[in-house]
Amino acid sequence: MKISIVTISYNSVDTIEDTLKSVISQDCNNVEYIIVDGGSNDGTLDIINRYKDNIQTIISEKDKGIYDAMNKGIQVAKGDVIGILNSDDIYENTNILSLVIDAFSNSDQIDAVYGDIEYVDRLNLSKRLRLWNAGAYKPNSFKWGWMPPHPAFFIKKSKYIEFGSYLLGLGSSADYELMLRMIVKHKIKIRYLPVIITKMRMGGVSNKSFNNRIEANKNDRLAWKVNNLKPFWFTLWLKPVRKIGQFIRI
Repeated sequence: MKISIVTISYNSVDTIEDTLKSVISQDCNNVEYIIVDGGSNDGTLDIINRYKDNIQTIISEKDKGIYDAMNKGIQVAKGDVIGILNSDDIYENTNILSLVIDAFSNSDQIDAVYGDIEYVDRLNLSKRLRLWNAGAYKPNSFKWGWMPPHPAFFIKKSKYIEFGSYLLGLGSSADYELMLRMIVKHKIKIRYLPVIITKMRMGGVSNKSFNNRIEANKNDRLAWKVNNLKPFWFTLWLKPVRKIGQFIRI
């Protein structure tokens, strides 16, 4: 089984090398690495090109945002399974992709695998600030504000082909919508790996300010609407509230 990892970047000169090393150092041999850069002009491409012998595809051009870039990577990916690793994130250790592939290989019925993520200080990757312990999926989990951590979510390419990729125009909720669509609407088979998959630097787009959170809430509602799904009245307010527990677990 081949796994494709897509890293999107734009002016990520301070963090991209950590990400590149994280993927290249994986002990799994059957990895296709794809970089989709938005046309960086800060030296990011110089760093990427230093590692080009270990990268199968490099795309650098203007895009319509991060989810457009992800879609470009998905489109060219040749792997059976696709994972997204952003340019300021790293895998927790060198055997993460082997664990993911083993999880898929143990059952032909598994369509997606996800695990936990650890939020860390931007300058000190050993300093944990928050832990997202996703837990196993249960029916109605999404209605209770649950979602898998997108940076620790891997899905078969065949499911993208069958059910589509990221919808543009939903802002930072595009990954929420995709997972809602795949898991709830189309009922793909998923498996939880109770391990930390990804270390993610703090500073997510949807959490930067109260206004961003309000906008994300609107887009979360739209995610349910476009899929003809109905949440509980409190679902999308419970979603950010659940994050409080992630700080307690540190």
